[in-house]
Amino acid sequence: MSEPLRVLFVCTANISRSPFLELTARSLAGEGADVVFASAGTHGFDARAMDEAMVPLLPGGAAAAGHASRRLTREIMAEADVVLTAESAHRTFILEEFPQHFRKVFTVGQFAASVAEHPELRGRALVEAAAARRTPARPEHDIADPYRRGDVAAATAADTMSRMLSVIVPRLAGGTDG
Repeated sequence: MSEPLRVLFVCTANISRSPFLELTARSLAGEGADVVFASAGTHGFDARAMDEAMVPLLPGGAAAAGHASRRLTREIMAEADVVLTAESAHRTFILEEFPQHFRKVFTVGQFAASVAEHPELRGRALVEAAAARRTPARPEHDIADPYRRGDVAAATAADTMSRMLSVIVPRLAGGTDG
């Protein structure tokens, strides 16, 4: 049996967007998917709980209990097969800190756009094709930071992330060999 596909979501502090992405992706993938989702932050503090404004927006069955923020490290980057960032600023940070991982770092929106360009591919084959011919990152691919911006900003971010994940997760969880 092959190794599961490892997907890492990254935002600033790993308390709003990236944990929402991680937990929602797990919920969408369901039990038995051959994909592992994780998250980290480019800055911020370790061991913080998920932002309270985002917790009620998680899909049914996704629990924020037990989430503890963590800072992105060399080891975390090395473990991931694909890294999906909340916005292009995070992607830029990662590429400056870890340029050797260029081929596997995308914004979430950029990767969602790449998925549409490869309708026949799934899992690892999809990740490899996206890395070989990437869709440019555009401002509309970014997910606005909802932290401390109120319920409307949180709901807008959650809706944006859920829409992007509904495109990405079935294709990543649909098989790791292609």
